[in-house]
Amino acid sequence: MKIALIGYGRMGKTIERIAKDRGHTIVYINNDGSLNVEQAKLADVAIEFTQPDAAADNITELLTAGVPVVSGTTGWLEAKNKVDQIASSQAVGFVYASNFSLGVNLFFAFNEKLASMMNEYKDYQPRIHEIHHTGKKDEPSGTAITAAEGILKAYPALDGWTMDSESKGLTISAERMDPYFGTHIVSYDSSIDTIELKHEAHSRDGFALGAVIAAEWLPGKKGPHNMKDVLGL
Repeated sequence: MKIALIGYGRMGKTIERIAKDRGHTIVYINNDGSLNVEQAKLADVAIEFTQPDAAADNITELLTAGVPVVSGTTGWLEAKNKVDQIASSQAVGFVYASNFSLGVNLFFAFNEKLASMMNEYKDYQPRIHEIHHTGKKDEPSGTAITAAEGILKAYPALDGWTMDSESKGLTISAERMDPYFGTHIVSYDSSIDTIELKHEAHSRDGFALGAVIAAEWLPGKKGPHNMKDVLGL
């Protein structure tokens, strides 16, 4: 398969290594902020890991040009509905995930199941804590937000998620320190004890492998998809 890499930071370089190990060819690399769509059209699929302020424009240009896109950039979701509509109208495949790791996507599934159980026990209050490296720009992480959305399905009385511990929403707290590839902890606290569900990444390889697996799955698909679709969860 021919792959275009949009974004060539630490994640892009890891994706390149894993994609080559799996027998794929990198036909275009963009890391200067000026997307060459004609070069990207040489690829069967583009994998986009850039910055929040660039992601929506990058994905829109690629989808409009007929290039299927896998995107893992977080912090731009206010524009995602519009991008999903473009993927549908252009009949081009698009996979977005806040986290492509197989382990994290299992964590999401466990999280939703646990929340549906814990809602019956009102003494326990849910909260989320995440830790990432200092180079991560957005806060909280997209993974933490996805985990929060999973909990909120079972807790409709909570007023969304928040980073303000004094509000009545589901609290997310965040830390930035090195070296952390991504740690997410969902906890349920009572006056007696605490129950925790935790995922801790040991490297970027899990994220990169998941993105490549999504790219392998995407050709021939139409419209927006997520990792549940890719993994059949």
